[in-house]
Amino acid sequence: MVVKSELKLIKSLQQKKCRNEHGLFVVEGKKTVEEVVNSNTKVYKLFAVNPSGLDVSSLQVNAISNKELGQVSSLKNPNGYLGVFYMPEQTEHILSDWILVLDGIQDPGNLGTIIRLCDWFGITDIVCSATTVDCYNAKVLQATMGSITRVNIQYTDLETFLSSTKLPVYGTFMDGVSVNDSKLPEKGIMIMGNEGKGVSNAVAALCTDRLAIPQFGEATTESLNVASATSILLHEIRK
Repeated sequence: MVVKSELKLIKSLQQKKCRNEHGLFVVEGKKTVEEVVNSNTKVYKLFAVNPSGLDVSSLQVNAISNKELGQVSSLKNPNGYLGVFYMPEQTEHILSDWILVLDGIQDPGNLGTIIRLCDWFGITDIVCSATTVDCYNAKVLQATMGSITRVNIQYTDLETFLSSTKLPVYGTFMDGVSVNDSKLPEKGIMIMGNEGKGVSNAVAALCTDRLAIPQFGEATTESLNVASATSILLHEIRK
């Protein structure tokens, strides 16, 4: 059996303040746990209903019952595997490539998908506003499918960050210049705004260029989902 203090710790990590306090986060699911283990992320402890089913080399896997797992899991139907990991230390931004900036992204699924998209397109740096959902939120981690380990994510004051950069800053707006008509440089900053409000006024004032994704269908659709828009823009960056 897992001791009560460990169960209490794992359960507490569903809260952002506890994750930050302990410097730990939780990943669930066999494939995702194995992928995080095989990254450079430091392992705190691993748990499994069937310890031998987790392919993690020589690392110790602690047995946990279905009842215990149900007490600490963030999933409605826990799938038998859970890992607790140390949050990685933040690293310097790679200024020789594009940086994605997220201004107030609220939906965990959107953030998780965006992180996975950055992994796919080779964007290694994401800078988030303090109002963006925590990247170690359980729903975010589920959506990243392990990509969280290959993207450097930082939370900071965007006005300070953007004011200090020498890179061109592209904001995404409904009334911007079509990305089809824009010649994007080899490196720069791309800003994606909040799902409902878009890029905030203070951040918009620091943009050197305003981009838009052209609409070809009926004007009844107000805007694209932010993750869908990100995928289009990242593809344009890499063309």
